[in-house]
Amino acid sequence: MGSESEDDLVIRLVADRLMQAHPRLAAGLVQAAVATAYEELRYARVRTYLPVLMERRARDLLSFDEQPPSP
Repeated sequence: MGSESEDDLVIRLVADRLMQAHPRLAAGLVQAAVATAYEELRYARVRTYLPVLMERRARDLLSFDEQPPSP
Protein backbone atom coordinates (compact mmCIF):
# COMPACT_ATOMS: atom_id res chain seq x y z
CA MET A 1 0.00 0.00 0.00
CA GLY A 2 1.69 3.16 -1.19
CA SER A 3 0.74 6.80 -1.16
CA GLU A 4 -1.29 6.28 -4.33
CA SER A 5 -3.99 4.32 -2.52
CA GLU A 6 -3.99 6.89 0.29
CA ASP A 7 -4.41 9.66 -2.29
CA ASP A 8 -7.27 7.75 -3.93
CA LEU A 9 -8.98 7.50 -0.56
CA VAL A 10 -8.54 11.24 0.08
CA ILE A 11 -9.90 12.06 -3.38
CA ARG A 12 -12.96 9.89 -2.80
CA LEU A 13 -13.61 11.31 0.68
CA VAL A 14 -13.30 14.92 -0.49
CA ALA A 15 -15.58 14.25 -3.47
CA ASP A 16 -18.16 12.51 -1.24
CA ARG A 17 -18.13 15.39 1.22
CA LEU A 18 -18.63 17.94 -1.54
CA MET A 19 -21.41 15.91 -3.18
CA GLN A 20 -23.23 15.78 0.16
CA ALA A 21 -22.80 19.53 0.60
CA HIS A 22 -23.94 20.27 -2.98
CA PRO A 23 -26.41 17.53 -3.96
CA ARG A 24 -27.70 19.52 -6.95
CA LEU A 25 -24.32 19.43 -8.68
CA ALA A 26 -23.58 16.58 -11.06
CA ALA A 27 -21.29 13.96 -9.52
CA GLY A 28 -19.00 14.14 -12.54
CA LEU A 29 -18.58 17.89 -12.12
CA VAL A 30 -17.66 17.48 -8.45
CA GLN A 31 -15.26 14.63 -9.21
CA ALA A 32 -13.60 16.66 -11.97
CA ALA A 33 -13.12 19.64 -9.62
CA VAL A 34 -11.60 17.38 -6.96
CA ALA A 35 -9.34 15.73 -9.54
CA THR A 36 -8.18 19.17 -10.73
CA ALA A 37 -7.52 20.24 -7.14
CA TYR A 38 -5.54 17.04 -6.55
CA GLU A 39 -3.46 17.54 -9.69
CA GLU A 40 -2.59 21.07 -8.56
CA LEU A 41 -1.57 19.94 -5.07
CA ARG A 42 -0.30 16.39 -5.58
CA TYR A 43 3.39 17.28 -5.26
CA ALA A 44 3.01 19.20 -2.00
CA ARG A 45 5.80 18.24 0.37
CA VAL A 46 3.65 18.57 3.47
CA ARG A 47 0.64 16.30 2.96
CA THR A 48 -1.06 16.82 6.31
CA TYR A 49 -3.43 19.47 5.01
CA LEU A 50 -3.92 18.01 1.53
CA PRO A 51 -7.60 17.05 2.07
CA VAL A 52 -8.52 20.51 3.39
CA LEU A 53 -6.63 22.30 0.64
CA MET A 54 -8.14 20.05 -2.03
CA GLU A 55 -11.64 20.68 -0.72
CA ARG A 56 -11.13 24.45 -0.66
CA ARG A 57 -9.72 24.46 -4.19
CA ALA A 58 -12.51 22.23 -5.50
CA ARG A 59 -15.11 24.51 -3.86
CA ASP A 60 -13.50 27.48 -5.60
CA LEU A 61 -13.71 25.67 -8.94
CA LEU A 62 -17.31 24.63 -8.32
CA SER A 63 -18.48 28.05 -7.22
CA PHE A 64 -17.07 29.46 -10.45
CA ASP A 65 -19.00 26.81 -12.41
CA GLU A 66 -22.23 27.51 -10.50
CA GLN A 67 -22.30 31.19 -11.43
CA PRO A 68 -24.12 32.12 -14.62
CA PRO A 69 -21.87 33.41 -17.38
CA SER A 70 -21.50 37.16 -17.49
CA PRO A 71 -22.98 38.97 -20.51
